[in-house]
Amino acid sequence: MERESMEFDVVIVGAGPAGLSTACRIRQLSEDITVCVVEKGAEVGAHILSGAVMDPKAMAELFPDWKERGAPLNVPVSKDQVMLMQNQSSAISVPLMFAPGFHNDGNYVVSLANICRWLAEQAESMGVEIYPGFAAAEVLYHEDGSVKGIATGDMGVSADGSHKDAYMQGMELHAKYTVFAEGCRGHLGKQLIEKFKLDEGCDPQHYGIGFKEIWEIDPAKHSEGLVIHTTGWPASKGTASGSYLYHSDNNQIAIGYVVPLSYDNPHVSPFDEFQQWKHHEKIKHYLEGGTRIAYGARALIKGGPQSRPKMSFPGGLLIGDDAGTLNFARIKGSHTAMKSGIIAGDTLHAALTADATATTRDLVDYAQRFKASWLHEELQKWRNFGPLLHKFGGMIGAALAFIDQGILQGKLPITLRDTKPDHECLKPAAQMPKISYPKPDGVISFDKLSSVFLSNTNHEEDQPCHLTLKDADIPLQHNLPMYDEPAQRYCPAGVYEIVEESNGDKRFQINGQNCVHCKTCDIKDPSQNIVWVTPEGLGGPNYPNM
Repeated sequence: MERESMEFDVVIVGAGPAGLSTACRIRQLSEDITVCVVEKGAEVGAHILSGAVMDPKAMAELFPDWKERGAPLNVPVSKDQVMLMQNQSSAISVPLMFAPGFHNDGNYVVSLANICRWLAEQAESMGVEIYPGFAAAEVLYHEDGSVKGIATGDMGVSADGSHKDAYMQGMELHAKYTVFAEGCRGHLGKQLIEKFKLDEGCDPQHYGIGFKEIWEIDPAKHSEGLVIHTTGWPASKGTASGSYLYHSDNNQIAIGYVVPLSYDNPHVSPFDEFQQWKHHEKIKHYLEGGTRIAYGARALIKGGPQSRPKMSFPGGLLIGDDAGTLNFARIKGSHTAMKSGIIAGDTLHAALTADATATTRDLVDYAQRFKASWLHEELQKWRNFGPLLHKFGGMIGAALAFIDQGILQGKLPITLRDTKPDHECLKPAAQMPKISYPKPDGVISFDKLSSVFLSNTNHEEDQPCHLTLKDADIPLQHNLPMYDEPAQRYCPAGVYEIVEESNGDKRFQINGQNCVHCKTCDIKDPSQNIVWVTPEGLGGPNYPNM
């Protein structure tokens, strides 16, 4: 059955900071260009998760009057602290001069989800059409191979593939140009990179998994605007993990932990490392007597310029963290994503006003505009930070990064490479030490299922599983004997289990209902056997103000 279709000048996939900035910029430049944004979350912001301390540079560029417009940047950073955790009870304070990426004067503690909701309001007031709850499931192509648009996923399909009474066919959205701003490890962006060979000549992309909890704490312990970053304990050997604690308003703090997905020990459980970190005396102090009110997890993209693919292709653009614009050294990606969207808006406006009939042009001038921007300059300055940590570990790598940034100001005459993909870093389980994590106490630390409950995650139960396997035999026949099937540990939501049947047989079970759409499985599976595809629209987490 032929799908219904709608025509726009520009279709944008993803209502995050990059996609919404693109939409706003286009409409600022022209009220005649039609723009549509599709978002798989139940509402704008539902799937947005970030620390977040925000550099307002791009916001001020997009909306110079953002304060008067009521943008939710309400908590300026008042103080920075950096600590090296030696063990569970002790920590060394690191002078900021040795941590040049953690100076946050002029920045704000924010909820990125609320920033996106505000950006969506600005976009809609300018005539942008935004459709939350519709997952972009398929890229559409013209006969010449250029991108034609996207198709949203069908709704009301049973797990066996049959149509339920509420079945609704997906719709095609055609555009002169299509912008993919899905965030880290975008499902369609991944396909576009492969089809158009956008990563030719690039290093493999690199990732981390980031956790976040929001706590309401004792007012006597709250210090609005205080920003704390830590490294060290309890990170497993050779893993340069980092963590944060941000004091926002209303006696709330955001805490989180980031584990690079290049770790080599398959026994590592990033979730349990995060829960253990909360028991450090310097962190536990804030949490005691408080209440955990939100939880979430999301992969983050951190390969830097060496791993960033070409961002244009015939018929569209790949922007924000769909391409990898995060500045990992500063743990900041919101302002860089927004700037990539601003550049996209300028590029698309120029293309559409120069030739309104263009449908196949590769927007090569996007790269030229990008290279001429402060975004390129900033990312180039910090380009060696990630490779230094990967090659030399947290201590020595951090010291070398200080020399590169603090002394040489990012002007090291060479660009370091990191050519080993994260999924190839695991060593056989038998060769690596097992890790015994403390049981959660239900007060400071918690289990996965009670955490997922706080993420408000839900999927229509009777639908095809969106966590697909290329080969159903690999988890038990290869990953289990070789790596003790790491999916049951790297997943932050308890999606993957090895279940032992009454007859002693083992079964690989996928609890797709729990999935928080972090994409870690798609990245870290050592066999690259798990492929994350879009579930029905409205599914997944529903974060209130992450």
